[in-house]
Amino acid sequence: MSARFRGEYRHTIDKKGRMSIPAKFREELGEKFIFAKGADGCLAIYTMAEWERMEDLLQDNNDFNKAVGRAFARQIFPSASDGELDAMGRVLIPANLREYAGFVDRMEVVILGVANRIEVWTADRWQAYCEENAETMDINNGMEIFGF
Repeated sequence: MSARFRGEYRHTIDKKGRMSIPAKFREELGEKFIFAKGADGCLAIYTMAEWERMEDLLQDNNDFNKAVGRAFARQIFPSASDGELDAMGRVLIPANLREYAGFVDRMEVVILGVANRIEVWTADRWQAYCEENAETMDINNGMEIFGF
């Protein structure tokens, strides 16, 4: 069974580019995991098993060798980087991904458990995203779409 993440947490990126992973996520995440670019300007963190599943799905997809598939692969795979927790439960976020996600030293970030992945957003970018997408993020719409 694949890992499932849920919850919202706030932490700070330190001056060395490290961030604490919420204790609730650490066991599910495992010792080694993958950082990658996420949708809408966030950072995504995947378990190794989930990342490998995504790689398999992409490679098995007939669209993988078409222009859109190639473009996506050229964004997601080169951005991917191995991650590992230190003894304090922190991770060092690679510089290229800190830049992509807009992270700077001593910045507050929002860490979201989003089912099969963890997303990390700057607090400002997350708030702006929520405001811009308030209608589509309405809980009632989601419950109706998924039949809850």
